[in-house]
Parts: sequence; C-alpha cells; structure tokens
Amino acid sequence: MSQSTSLAGTTVAGPALAPETVAVPLRELAPWAFFLGLLGLLLLFFVGADQGAVSLPAGSFVHELVHDGRHLLGYPCH
Repeated sequence: MSQSTSLAGTTVAGPALAPETVAVPLRELAPWAFFLGLLGLLLLFFVGADQGAVSLPAGSFVHELVHDGRHLLGYPCH
C-alpha cells in the first residue's frame, strides 16, 4: 500500500535557483567597519583594562559590572 502526500495549492516549478551574490562597495563598508572596530576596542578597554585608575566613569562600577567576564577571558583582576 503506497501513501502519498500532497500539498494542496502548492506549485513547484523547475529547479531551485542559486542566491545572487551582491557586491558591497568598500566606500559603504568602511565607515561601518571603523565604527565596529572602535566599539570593539572600547569594549576591550572596559573588560580588560578598566581597573578604576584610568576609568572613564568614576568609581568601580564598570569593574564590578565586567568582573566575571574578565575572569572568563583570563584577564588578571586582583
């Protein structure tokens, strides 16, 4: 006994087409790459180097906020 399933109202036409590659000009990509690189460096500063002595915000709030992440990344903390 053979079973068949049908998809009512669905039409399949021809082979699937490969997605088209879109070229992104470097002039449009460069500002975003710079911004994300700067954001990454700022994040690296807060996680890795902010010990309170050169802290941008006063106090140890940022240090305590990223304390566990600092240990997970292997930064010396104490």
